[in-house]
Amino acid sequence: MLPITDHLLHLLGLKKTTFRLYALSVILLSLLFFLCRLLLQFLRLCRHFYITCRRLRCFPQPAPCNWLLGHLGMYLPNEAGLRNETKVLDRMHHTILVWVGPFLPLVVLVHPDYIKPLLGASAALQEKDLFFFLLPCARKMSDYISAIIELSALVVRRQYRLHHYFDFIYYLTEDGRRFRKACDTVHHFTTEVIQERRQALREQGAEAWLKAKQGKTLDFIDVLLLAKDEDGKELSNEDIRAEADTFMFEGHDTTSSGLSWVLFNLAKYPEYQEKCREEIQDVLRGRELDELEWDDLTQLPFITMCIKESLRQFPPVTLISRRCTEDVKLPDGRIIPKGIICLVSIYGTHHNPSVWPDAKVYNPYRFDPDNPQQRSPLAYVPFSAGPRNCIGQSFAMAEMRVVVALTLLRFRLSVDRTRKVRRKPELILRTESGIWLNVEPLPPRA
Repeated sequence: MLPITDHLLHLLGLKKTTFRLYALSVILLSLLFFLCRLLLQFLRLCRHFYITCRRLRCFPQPAPCNWLLGHLGMYLPNEAGLRNETKVLDRMHHTILVWVGPFLPLVVLVHPDYIKPLLGASAALQEKDLFFFLLPCARKMSDYISAIIELSALVVRRQYRLHHYFDFIYYLTEDGRRFRKACDTVHHFTTEVIQERRQALREQGAEAWLKAKQGKTLDFIDVLLLAKDEDGKELSNEDIRAEADTFMFEGHDTTSSGLSWVLFNLAKYPEYQEKCREEIQDVLRGRELDELEWDDLTQLPFITMCIKESLRQFPPVTLISRRCTEDVKLPDGRIIPKGIICLVSIYGTHHNPSVWPDAKVYNPYRFDPDNPQQRSPLAYVPFSAGPRNCIGQSFAMAEMRVVVALTLLRFRLSVDRTRKVRRKPELILRTESGIWLNVEPLPPRA
């Protein structure tokens, strides 16, 4: 029995008995044990944080660094934030250490030699949603698109509000409720598509279904509905929805962003626009506009060059993240400690002056196949690289070639000089108020 038990019983106004003394002693000892374990865990975390900070001292960090917000004020999701990043790249060409608040360090990699250990790795790294805020949620199609745009904005806004890092606080806020509602909209859309397609498959049967599709390419949902695991079990609706959400989000939002910036650059530089138009006119000479075929896409080298340079200058996804599951050694011998989240800055790599001379200039001839440049294949990674690269990159490039070619055959584009384009890096690189172009119909071809 503890000496303090008598005093506690007196304070509680309880009669002193042997049972109460023993029970109170057990409770107090349990509480003391719990507090000691909590204190020990806290001391371990402090020690781990101290060691990690010491190991990260070899990485340069931009100044100033706020004691509470870290570097959040420097890298805002707007035009000013991107300009600040460009200024930092003029001084730091390989790695940058940034702090999100006082306790979350991030190592940003902006050089192809330094992103290679991450993009080419498999065991030492695991994919990490940006600050782990985007849960697996990725009607009318317009509702779906609106939900995707809102999710993107909400995730980025959450990064800049430290108290929203805690889920139990975030989901009590207005933003948290909007996030859940947008997730439900996205899920509802894909679930409806899956259920309708599965019902049609059951009514027709697998053999009749495949026979009806004969001579056609099975789409993504068809492949997943027909897929089975090693035990012969079909994928559940939830499994298919998880894959479909990812495919729909990546396939729609990134491509629309890439196309917007390509058309903006061609409108801004009419000499390149005219050369692209002449190229597609030569390919379709003597044919109708709707006769563009798959094989024609390989005969559009200059359009491809313009698209690639636009993706370099305005990558739809500006960064990707990885968490180190073990220490990662960089080419110069520095070590990224286990547990650190690394950001592969696609935007930073594409605008690194030590990799791309005159990086701010739009120059499609950087990608001239007849005059290849001596640079690392990881200097240009709009679709990421390695085992986790974008599985739809070939389709995305083909889609953009088709849209650009058919648009330039019908219209002449020019920039609306009365509206300033200001970039807005969310999950996808957008603009604050859209890209406004003047579209002039071309006379029919002779």
